Amino acid sequence: MADLQVAELSKDLQAAIAGLEKNEGLQSAGVVIRVGDGVAWVHGLADAGYSEVLQIDTKNGVVEAFALNLMEDEIGAVILGDDSKVAAGDTVRLKGEILTVPVGEELLGRVVNPLGQPLDGGPAINTKATNPVEREAVGVMGRKHVHEPMMTGIMAIDAMFPIGRGQRELIIGDRQTGKTAVAIDTMINQARNKSDVINIYVAVGQKLSKVAALVERLKQEGVMEQTIVVATGPSDPASMLYLAPYAGTAMGEYFRDKGGHALMVYDDLTKHAVAYRQMSLLLRRPPGREAFPGDVFYLHSRLLERSAKLSDDLGAGSLTALPIIETQAGDISAYIPTNVISITDGQIFMETDLFNQGIRPAISAGLSVSRVGGDAQTKAVKSVSGHLKLGLSQFRELASFAQFGSDLDEATKKQIDRGQRLTELLKQPQYQPMSIWEQCASIYAVDAGAFDGVPVNKIKNAQMALLTKLWTDHKKDMQELNKGGDKVEKDSAVAKLIEKTAKAAAKGFEG
Repeated sequence: MADLQVAELSKDLQAAIAGLEKNEGLQSAGVVIRVGDGVAWVHGLADAGYSEVLQIDTKNGVVEAFALNLMEDEIGAVILGDDSKVAAGDTVRLKGEILTVPVGEELLGRVVNPLGQPLDGGPAINTKATNPVEREAVGVMGRKHVHEPMMTGIMAIDAMFPIGRGQRELIIGDRQTGKTAVAIDTMINQARNKSDVINIYVAVGQKLSKVAALVERLKQEGVMEQTIVVATGPSDPASMLYLAPYAGTAMGEYFRDKGGHALMVYDDLTKHAVAYRQMSLLLRRPPGREAFPGDVFYLHSRLLERSAKLSDDLGAGSLTALPIIETQAGDISAYIPTNVISITDGQIFMETDLFNQGIRPAISAGLSVSRVGGDAQTKAVKSVSGHLKLGLSQFRELASFAQFGSDLDEATKKQIDRGQRLTELLKQPQYQPMSIWEQCASIYAVDAGAFDGVPVNKIKNAQMALLTKLWTDHKKDMQELNKGGDKVEKDSAVAKLIEKTAKAAAKGFEG
């Protein structure tokens, strides 16, 4: 530090700096000059690296921090945990490693904080391995194209906006429109299908009562055994909120790198960006557009780039990301939403108007997209859902015009009637993901016109009757269809079977 600046410090601090310089030198040791709001400013530590762990010797024991601002004269370090224990004059030393988190099977079924410490009242977690919190993403040559389906069990998504293993699909919409519900149903579907996918749910600044209710539900559904929950609450320091998604990703990478498959849910990255803004302002980084620091895009890009489908040479594992972003009044053109949209491989847009109309999940057919598309679909679902997205988008367009007048030609009336039945069919209660055969049979029945005589308000009843009859009378055929390997073609045996059963099921609800 410049002589003038040293002269401005208190005599006690000057003495501490002089003593440290004489005994240890200021390369690998330093002194806390000032501390507040979770940030410690340290003089010395000339050898410190970005994101390196620092150990602060306090009266109450060692407190850890990590270096984020590396300046000419001082270091801005973010304290992990309680900053009230740290005081000016405390000695700081380099730990000689970057921040790591425990990873491994031992974390399954547990609720932990971003440092891997248990929050569920269970025993201490002793893992054999650790992974760095920040890590460079796998390069292009180490990746393979996304081609394996990640079935969500939500018919509207699997049919129109399929997600593949290794993909990054954004879930975006206003608050209370069912964004988290989509992610949770996807996690439940992995357990229902006895999938080998490990779920990692990262709660960034969520109410801990909400997280506790979620964990209880996952236990009821039998999902918790293959799930890790990384939880941070609104009262946690900004440093913990900042670390949570990176720590969760490091835990997921452990399974991916072993050739396994993991699903990351970041709930939500809007709060993550706000926590980073808070840390940046405390570190005196200049804000740019909309008061966010200039590197906020890099914050999320280096996180989401770590999700990938690995090449066969690297074990063919995958890490799939479902980041969640909250919008204000449906504004997807705001700063943080546009950032994350440009990083991900598609988005599922939850529309407030649809939600309020009772169409749930409230997925907008027009604004949602999957950039992986049919590559991530099973042949069975792909064969029945080809015209679904276009048909639904056209119906919603036609329906808005139809309310202004009643003189519609027969073709338009038919399209609107079919669209109403499809919309009703795609409604799905929470915690009830559907298997492949259920989705194929339902969509094919409506598309083939088997439910055309059923009133719209009885479509769900007709669908339930169809699925029950198919499973009761043709269980082996449905089990074969559930493998998803064969197309449901118009004149195939399975298509005729579905159509015949659907017409029989519809008779009880017609008129």
